[in-house]
Amino acid sequence: MTEIKRYIAVPNGFLMVFRQGDDVFAGIEAIMRDKQIPSASIAGFGFVAEACFGYFNFERGDYDRQTFRELEITGLIGTLAWKDGKPAIHAHAAGGDRQFHMVGGHVLGLVVGRGSFEVSVTVHPNRLERRLDPDIGANVLQLQ
Repeated sequence: MTEIKRYIAVPNGFLMVFRQGDDVFAGIEAIMRDKQIPSASIAGFGFVAEACFGYFNFERGDYDRQTFRELEITGLIGTLAWKDGKPAIHAHAAGGDRQFHMVGGHVLGLVVGRGSFEVSVTVHPNRLERRLDPDIGANVLQLQ
């Protein structure tokens, strides 16, 4: 059986298509490492079996998490950078369920449902890092 490609190169980066059961963030992290992407912007949409969203709790310094099932993500947007030598994805999304109820926020994880999930990766030339900003207590993209 032939393995299905999950990405192709395009003039400004990559087009990725994930399939049922794929972990979207694991796939993005893999291409960042394999292609040594210095930094990028991402945009995506598609069906997910599971989406974990978070709302940052500044007092705790961590996310309040909630998992939703069977959503159609109508828009995902974010940036790719590096933190401590590892890929760092910062993404937000909105999605709706079968009853057209919408949820959204900071994305902590996505697993593709029946259908597919498409991500455009626009690569930037500079390697960017995320670092903890002690003044606000959160990781911030550094433009240096």
